[in-house]
Amino acid sequence: MAVASASAGLTADQAKTLVLQASTGNAPALQQIRLSANTGDALAQDALGSLYYSGHGLPQDYVQAAQWFSKAADQGYVNAQYYLAVMYNIGQGVPQDYVQAAQWFSKAADQGYVNARNMLSLMYNIGQGVPKDYAQAAQWYRRGAEQGYSIAQYKLGVMYNIGQGVPQDYTQAAQWFIIAKASGYSEADQYLQKLEAVATPSQIAQAQKLAGEWLATHHPKK
Repeated sequence: MAVASASAGLTADQAKTLVLQASTGNAPALQQIRLSANTGDALAQDALGSLYYSGHGLPQDYVQAAQWFSKAADQGYVNAQYYLAVMYNIGQGVPQDYVQAAQWFSKAADQGYVNARNMLSLMYNIGQGVPKDYAQAAQWYRRGAEQGYSIAQYKLGVMYNIGQGVPQDYTQAAQWFIIAKASGYSEADQYLQKLEAVATPSQIAQAQKLAGEWLATHHPKK
């Protein structure tokens, strides 16, 4: 592969190719990543962080990974923001800091990173790094659910089922359990069966209608 100009910055495709090459021990690819990272290229900084994090192509070094993720995250690169949040959340390469974790999850969530939205929901749900706020938790679960993330769909169904952060609503609960099940989250079926024992037939019928409409829009048949 031709060496890209460091001043021009890497494209996403170039960064992906270089990471794949560097992870197998390709020295020129690793050199290009380092060169671009040292000139401030966020994609290269994230790539170098990923290599240190995984230990593929470089000795695994969480401290170095966190440093390079931090550089890319400060430039707004969403993947780096998410992984830096993960590292603060578990104390990997940096001191464990739930407040920092929540802040970086929030930045990544604002950019639509679905795993960050799920983690931010969890942190609001349990009050870790942020004040406990069920309404905020439900809001972020909803955003993840609308993106098609099955765990968020299931969690949103649970919150509607028990009235946590949202008004209790068996129709909405059943709707999201049905959607989560269709998205592959099998555990939702157990809760749906329990809900069917307490909800009215009309509530379940309406939930099935709403779920069908949502799935038709978000998962159109080919």
